[in-house]
Amino acid sequence: MNRVLIAGARVWDASGAAPFAGDVLIEGNRIAAVSSGPGQLPVSGCQVIEGRGMTLMPGMTESHAHLSFEAVTSTEDLITPPPEEHTLLTARVAKVLLDHGFTSAWGASEAKLRLGVAVRNEVNAGRLPGPRIRAGSLEITVTGALGDESRLHNPRNGPSIVVDGPEEMRKAVRLCCREGCDNIKLDVSGDPFYPNTPAHSTPMAFEEIRMAVETARSFGRRVNAHARSIGSIQACVRAGVDVLYHCEYTDEATLDLMEEAKDRIFVAPTVGLFHTMLHEAAPWMTHETAVAMGIDSLLEESKKTHTELRKRGIRHVIGGDYGFAWSKHGTNARDIGFFMQDFGYSASEALLCATRNGGLMMSMDSKDKLGEIKEGYLADLVLVDGDPLADVNVLLDAQRLTLIMKDGQVHKNATGAARQRAAA
Repeated sequence: MNRVLIAGARVWDASGAAPFAGDVLIEGNRIAAVSSGPGQLPVSGCQVIEGRGMTLMPGMTESHAHLSFEAVTSTEDLITPPPEEHTLLTARVAKVLLDHGFTSAWGASEAKLRLGVAVRNEVNAGRLPGPRIRAGSLEITVTGALGDESRLHNPRNGPSIVVDGPEEMRKAVRLCCREGCDNIKLDVSGDPFYPNTPAHSTPMAFEEIRMAVETARSFGRRVNAHARSIGSIQACVRAGVDVLYHCEYTDEATLDLMEEAKDRIFVAPTVGLFHTMLHEAAPWMTHETAVAMGIDSLLEESKKTHTELRKRGIRHVIGGDYGFAWSKHGTNARDIGFFMQDFGYSASEALLCATRNGGLMMSMDSKDKLGEIKEGYLADLVLVDGDPLADVNVLLDAQRLTLIMKDGQVHKNATGAARQRAAA
């Protein structure tokens, strides 16, 4: 059994406590011991990694992962690539996430049904580098809604399965489960990208959502939902959806309903996409185009809703729709700063959304726990050359992530180079 001792680091354990100087011992794929002072754990038989002057934290979770999205500018970028090339693209993105400290990825949806499944299987077998992956399905939508790319004169397959009615939904979910998907994605509300079904609309019926949840549960799978509108959020919570994405439009009754379910649901605001569309999407999209789509209004609604949800103790998780040309993978940790700027989180609280909350979500079906530096937890760890509590942007610099460990295995160890930079 491999034994690794990370010595003398400033440990931020994601428990809510203040950081402390200490050592962390890893045996196999688990954290075996955590000391609240350096030099207290035995070093015999260990690979010792010097962590002095650095911050040790749990690995982060990308909670709205689209692993098959890379520099996307339109739906064509998802439809056109053949599955062989698209699989290689998905594998590249998985490595990018791990290289940037994301040791887990909760799949929201993928451009083709088995892309996330295939890469997950290869990562699990140790043949590809990547985070822990819960593979997302295709989006499941209804006629005329987000994801339905067909017209009467031009039928075509988008990155989705189009259903109408509970029985078609049952078959679609069964298909996704048969093909190995861990998470089922529903497009319940409208979206700014589809003018005929705006964000405040709710084209999917409650009976369809409930059928999806019941069918997924029978296979032991989980359900995510694209839910921007009041009607979609309420229907998803009542139907038992596990992870709600976006959630901009709310009223008091909707907020109350979400608070009642706060120990069961996770919510990903996906706010980073709004910022990049409004301010960083040129030349693919102008600021004026984003405003015409209503992105500025959605951002304001998001700020109001998720500030209130923070106050009510909803379990927020970071991530969302990274993989566009203006919102690239590798910058996913920007959400931490947006949570502070837009929702009123402190740095420590926002980091908890990225680590502890993400770990709780990833491990909700397992006895193996993630997301904290605690004895018995799985050893997914990141050693940072800097202090993310003082400057969360340090997490955006892959060079400052000097040690990345997943499941007790070292993916990257550049601590020597970091010490040389410090000495210089």
